[in-house]
Amino acid sequence: MNATIIFVLLFALMLTGMPISISLGLTVLTFLFTMTQVPIESVGLKLFSGLDNFGIMAIPFFILAGTFLTRGGVARRMIAFTTSLVGHLPGGLGLAGVAACAMFAAISGSSVATVVAIGSIMMPAMVDHGYPKRFGVGVISTSGALGILVPPSIILVLYGVSTNTSIGALFMAGIVPGIVLALMLAAVTFVVAQRNGYPKMPRATIGEQFKAFRESLWGLLLIGIVLGGIYGGIFTPTEAAAVAATYAFFITVFVYKELKLSEVPKVLLQAASMSSMLLYIITNAVLFSFLMTHEQIPQAMAAWIIDKNFSIWMFLLVVNIILLLAGNVMDPSSILLIMAPILFPLATKLGVHPVHLGILMIVNTEVGLCHPPVGLNLYIASSIAKMGISEITIAVLPWLCAMLVFLGLVTYVPEISLWLPRLLGMI
Repeated sequence: MNATIIFVLLFALMLTGMPISISLGLTVLTFLFTMTQVPIESVGLKLFSGLDNFGIMAIPFFILAGTFLTRGGVARRMIAFTTSLVGHLPGGLGLAGVAACAMFAAISGSSVATVVAIGSIMMPAMVDHGYPKRFGVGVISTSGALGILVPPSIILVLYGVSTNTSIGALFMAGIVPGIVLALMLAAVTFVVAQRNGYPKMPRATIGEQFKAFRESLWGLLLIGIVLGGIYGGIFTPTEAAAVAATYAFFITVFVYKELKLSEVPKVLLQAASMSSMLLYIITNAVLFSFLMTHEQIPQAMAAWIIDKNFSIWMFLLVVNIILLLAGNVMDPSSILLIMAPILFPLATKLGVHPVHLGILMIVNTEVGLCHPPVGLNLYIASSIAKMGISEITIAVLPWLCAMLVFLGLVTYVPEISLWLPRLLGMI
């Protein structure tokens, strides 16, 4: 009964249009004040302890690194490099867009940053070369979602902090699924382009490819610095985030020189604004998790599932359905912070590996980014391409179907997620 009251109150507040962070906080405070004897001091203590976590410090640093890279010309150079490699194939610019999104995702950690950085350059370029708008929107909207799967993903950091799972292991677990999804999206792009006879680019010479690679090398090096540093034990994921932010500042200001020192305060303010918004959601989600634990709701759900003799196969199917439905009303960070503390104890009782559950949840939220009514990638692509949401929704369907097939693979073939971290001895 208490669980029903909590969730009805939460969704009622969300349906009023109230931000998810405030909805979470009001739900917790209303329930605690009216239906429990919990002292109010514990709320303040929980708010403080929720943010008093070394892993959370990685979030503002990765956001700052992504902001520098978005403003500093790194995306444009990556697009030039990928276009020189695959531009001559059917749908070459689309394939270059998928590859550029995958590369930029590996240094930004954000889906929004990836769509903005790659989409604002690639979508107009596709139209100029004779591709229809809907093709460019379909490619970039879905490929941009790689930003939250390919490490260093901010959402993976949130999951690691929420469930006390190794962030380094989660980062390594995201690499193989990220490559597989990128290849599937590229395959759909190739088939759609070939079927419709979309144009090809002239084949680049070896010299042109080398020049494009050399110009993008500073940005590509960041991938090796972050992942190599974490796996090599040189620094933790949080320290890697600080290194990434410092490196991004250096190459955008002093190497590429596309960002003036006088513009740096604006970048810092933009990153601080995004970070504070996300951290505010985290604090309220910590309160919500505290309420769930206090009312023993996860434990009750676990007992019910065990009593019903749910198999792992059935449990994972139910988890996917719940998360896909949540994707209709919540953004990825909110879904993760609300659902992870509930699903994590249930999954571990049934023998689902925490790292596998994390990747599964991320892929579900990726799908949510690419369909209405809350699909953030669609709204960003809409503003860039000047297209209506209904038109974009139809345009992304071939790629969205590929993402759903990939979700099935990740769900029932856990080695896709677990093989690499297990090989590296991280799990």
